[in-house]
Amino acid sequence: MPSAQTMKLRSQNYQGNIHKQGKVPKSLIKKEENLPVGPILLGVFLFVVVGSALFQILNVASSGQDV
Repeated sequence: MPSAQTMKLRSQNYQGNIHKQGKVPKSLIKKEENLPVGPILLGVFLFVVVGSALFQILNVASSGQDV
């Protein structure tokens, strides 16, 4: 069981937090994680990858080669 001093300190911190509701320090607020790439760049990348895959499938299908 925690010591009396530890319990008193935790109780004081809790009471202090109750009285400061809504005034959370910026260090405790979770930051939104941004994507490492922008949505436009991601769209272009997907367009190139999916488009080239479809183009390759259509070329193989039209030439009659085995995959």
